[in-house]
Amino acid sequence: MKCLAVCAAALAVTSFPTLGQAACPTDLEAAAVAAAIVARQPVPRPAGEMSMADGMCGRDKVVRYLGQVYGEPVGYKAGLTNPAVQKRFSHDAPLRGTLFKSMLVADGAELPASYGARPVLEADLLVEVADPLALEKAQTPLAALKALKSYSPFIELPDLMVDDPSKLGGPMLAMINVGARAGVAGKAVPVKATAGLAEAFAAMTVTVSDGAGNVLDTGKGSATLGNPLNAAAWLARDLAAAGTPLKRGDLLSLGSFSKLLPPKAGMAVAVKYQGLPGDPSVGVRFR
Repeated sequence: MKCLAVCAAALAVTSFPTLGQAACPTDLEAAAVAAAIVARQPVPRPAGEMSMADGMCGRDKVVRYLGQVYGEPVGYKAGLTNPAVQKRFSHDAPLRGTLFKSMLVADGAELPASYGARPVLEADLLVEVADPLALEKAQTPLAALKALKSYSPFIELPDLMVDDPSKLGGPMLAMINVGARAGVAGKAVPVKATAGLAEAFAAMTVTVSDGAGNVLDTGKGSATLGNPLNAAAWLARDLAAAGTPLKRGDLLSLGSFSKLLPPKAGMAVAVKYQGLPGDPSVGVRFR
């Protein structure tokens, strides 16, 4: 049954009585989550405690429903790769979400500030996979870099999706597909796999500025698992362990270099990656 039919009925579900019993969410419960995501409404919260296994099992069901609306996946995102973000969501390990092609827009795009139920923005980085097996086996940033075709500046536009994001923890974050909503991708830069470039990803300074040039936040590349290339390898191994290995051409969002910032109507945001060749940048405007 298509998500549009199941999700419409599931919007009436406002509680999850079985989730407190350490069980995978039912199809109807997952459909309710997917319906709220598609409708850009706050996702209904479970009635009791939900384990991480429950959250990830629910995520897999939610993603299947989302695919019936958004189309084929184009890649994946690594969430909670930054210690500051892990602390905010009380979970000390990365989480995986799925990206759909319809979520991605080009550099300079203009979007509504209310693109989600609880929209936020963050500086990120997008890479394209060239050799999935080599990336899965990579034990160093340079080995991971050699398995990539290109990298792109990327402003992720996640959605925290719940009524009270301050109470959002790891299991619920997993179930809402790690908040995947949209993202702005800059021009792809072909990879030249050298030790210097691999080191530059960790050493770079990522700066988020507004339209007037005021700095909103800065972060180091090393804040993302020591080197964001490590996040690409983590995604490859996590997907392989789940029985859904990466494919050549998959896009990977590597995680946050900045704090989560709220978009505002009339706001322009630019992200610059100082230390990567050419200091690439990407921008977005909100209406």
